[in-house]
Amino acid sequence: MSAVFDRLTKAIEAEERAVLFTVIEGDGVGSHLLVLENGETIGDELPGELAAQAPELIRGHTNQIVPLGEDRRVFAEIFAPPPRLLVYGAVDTAESLARLGRQLGWKVIVADARAKFATQERIPSANEIVVAWPDETIEQVAPDHATAVVVLTHDDKFDVPALKAALATEAFYVGALGSRRNQERRRGRLLESGVEGEERDLDPWPHHVSCAAIGEGEAAFGQLLLLVLDQPVRPALSQQVEQLALGMRDMSDLAGRRYSERTQNQVSQSAQQVDERLGGNVEHSHRHRGS
Repeated sequence: MSAVFDRLTKAIEAEERAVLFTVIEGDGVGSHLLVLENGETIGDELPGELAAQAPELIRGHTNQIVPLGEDRRVFAEIFAPPPRLLVYGAVDTAESLARLGRQLGWKVIVADARAKFATQERIPSANEIVVAWPDETIEQVAPDHATAVVVLTHDDKFDVPALKAALATEAFYVGALGSRRNQERRRGRLLESGVEGEERDLDPWPHHVSCAAIGEGEAAFGQLLLLVLDQPVRPALSQQVEQLALGMRDMSDLAGRRYSERTQNQVSQSAQQVDERLGGNVEHSHRHRGS
């Protein structure tokens, strides 16, 4: 079994995704099978039906017990790097988003073609800074099913190519900051550029947060709240919303801004309703690709 755990250690170090199956009841108790996202397997011989479940389990990112035949049960333990948040546009809101994203344990990448804006000094909370045009950024970052993309540039020469490229990836969430009027204009530009809205199952398309929000922190909170609600991986959502709220309150205090009554109400309602909204059979995922 040392080979299984040696390979698992290497997978964790390389930020690969994998699921470790362990038989916990029935014939072969204690048997292990490691299945990586690329299809590689190592360990004891277990029925192929088990390995076939690996892609869906990895995308779901939830440890669980799965049945195997009539009398065996297997514990599926998921190993994966944290979700990623790609922010295109190194504007003031990008730092707020990066800080809140880091509080949630996400890896935050901020990109911009303008080198004078895309600096670690301006966006200290980002894990990584990329200086590149939108198409180059999307190609370099390669958003996957555990990546959210938010566009903040408010400039069509950046917004449209960034959104178009992001929508062509597996990113589970694609968002843009702006008023409803600007969102409609962006949508028109995207349709003109050849993006098929009907193929995207997005409503609104893409997501938007109103610029009427008070301050950069509140705008960032609104955008992060949307992508947290839309993520296919949904651990302790009400707790995540509360973490976002605390982080935004801290930013508002630091900036000397009043933490608005409207935002307090938004936070309170979100924290109370999130589990009910996404519980049971309720589905809220305009950008959730599925397996």
